[in-house]
Amino acid sequence: MGARSAAVQGLELPRLRLAGDEPAAPCADPSPRLRVILADPDPLARRAIRDALGDDGGFIVSAEARDGVEAVELALHYRPDLVLIEVAMPGIDGISACREIVTRAPEVKVVILSVPQERETELRALRAGASGFLSKSTAIGSVSRALRAVAAGEAAVSRVLTGYLVSQLRQADERASGMRPVRSTLTTREWEVLDLICGGGSTREIATELFLSEDTVYSHTKSILRKLGVHSRAEAVAAAQRLRQPGGA
Repeated sequence: MGARSAAVQGLELPRLRLAGDEPAAPCADPSPRLRVILADPDPLARRAIRDALGDDGGFIVSAEARDGVEAVELALHYRPDLVLIEVAMPGIDGISACREIVTRAPEVKVVILSVPQERETELRALRAGASGFLSKSTAIGSVSRALRAVAAGEAAVSRVLTGYLVSQLRQADERASGMRPVRSTLTTREWEVLDLICGGGSTREIATELFLSEDTVYSHTKSILRKLGVHSRAEAVAAAQRLRQPGGA
């Protein structure tokens, strides 16, 4: 045997796989479809969105609601991935329903649907816990893309609103913002009120900013003073600054 034959003999040649020689590897499971609840008093609007999501193939409409109360009940029962709800719902409005849903089922993401888009309405929706806000003038094909983005952790907000929020953040008084201590006895709403107190807001201004009554703001303020162990707004501001210092919590 020549040197070349000996070299070839020493090689381990790959085994040819013939059809049917081995079972084929199982196909990867398709991505699970997103479960959605549609809430709109207009059955034609619900049908148009349902058909569009059905054509997309990536969604399952778990249920449909005709009013805000029903939307909350269905969301808590089915625990879908997403709730798409019209802002002007009978019973309770879409923003109030959104607040109730995300409070009791925080894993459910809510997108508000309305026309026309108004900045204050969008801001109210975001404060209520909405993950996005879509105009009914949005192309029906874009709705599925927006919902898919929200499910992936993004926010569905207009570029105009994004620009406004960035502008507000740049102009915010540094005293009115800061890290909130993890181990704080104040609720999220009380911190919102305290942030605005730190920024010099009056009871009326805070009520307007947070869409609360002045009596509610007054009640939150009393609770803040009591929890911080202080007797005035100025002392509350100083206490908030101490809490935000490293180790202040």
